[in-house]
Amino acid sequence: MFDGIYFEFPKLVFVIFFFIACASLCKMKMPSIYFPHTTVFMKNTVSASKLLFFLKWLTIVMMILALMSPVKDEPYELKPKHGHEIALVLDASGSMKERGFDPQNPGASRFDVVKSIVRDFIQKRKNDNIGLVVFGSYSFIASPLTYDKNILSRIVSQLQVGMAGQYTALYEALAQGVNLLKMSKSKSKVMILLTDGYSTAGVDKIPLDVAIDMAKKEGIKVYPIGVGSTNSPDGYNRAVLMKIAKETGGVAFGASNARQLMDIYKKIDKLEKSEIKNETFSYLHYYYFYPLFIALLSLMLYVYLRNKRGAHR
Repeated sequence: MFDGIYFEFPKLVFVIFFFIACASLCKMKMPSIYFPHTTVFMKNTVSASKLLFFLKWLTIVMMILALMSPVKDEPYELKPKHGHEIALVLDASGSMKERGFDPQNPGASRFDVVKSIVRDFIQKRKNDNIGLVVFGSYSFIASPLTYDKNILSRIVSQLQVGMAGQYTALYEALAQGVNLLKMSKSKSKVMILLTDGYSTAGVDKIPLDVAIDMAKKEGIKVYPIGVGSTNSPDGYNRAVLMKIAKETGGVAFGASNARQLMDIYKKIDKLEKSEIKNETFSYLHYYYFYPLFIALLSLMLYVYLRNKRGAHR
């Protein structure tokens, strides 16, 4: 408990020599200044009693220690973070309501399966600062960057197909993911962009090249994931996803079922770590009240015994 204690005013220890000198040389009438009603505090007659002598000097020493202000620095450090700052960008367009993506649960919609896998991914990334973007006909930030995985998982679980419109503003979603990570000072910025469709003509307000340039400027590595089939009319555009990945330093993936999507998130889960600075605080714990309490007790006992001794004379 008392390891690492030091004194704020260590030079006050020399005050003890003042009391020693006065005890030897002075006819002390000064103690009444410090302790009312104790004018006999340091009279020569006190030396006749070893107990009174001990209590007198115990009081003096403890008061000097209290004045020296013993303290202890106790640093408090927020848990160090050694992870990425990640933007999860999820397609919630109308086509995500399709069923059969998970053979083990054919009644579940594609979006429900994605939400379950994403929530599992979030819980595994314990040291990452993660935010969420949802898109359809338009995109919005559903959660800013946070370390609170429980809140983020709860938000994901409440997402619904069509909540951002029925169409697919893919490039606008990419730009929105950049906005989410833009203020980050982390050395490692990652975006995981999941979609099951083409960018819908007339919906996207931002050209693809512009969105990619925005990501490159911020140093964001994009991992696009296409879910479903590339063969269907409303399937995702593999060439576009590969272009996004190549130009931002990421890797493009495709998943035709839930098992493949889980494997993709496991691969992304192995991203190399980079340190995110933690905050350090320092608390000062004061211990002056311990010697002060002892000084007061010894003084009270001294006064009591000294008065009792005088009454018996």
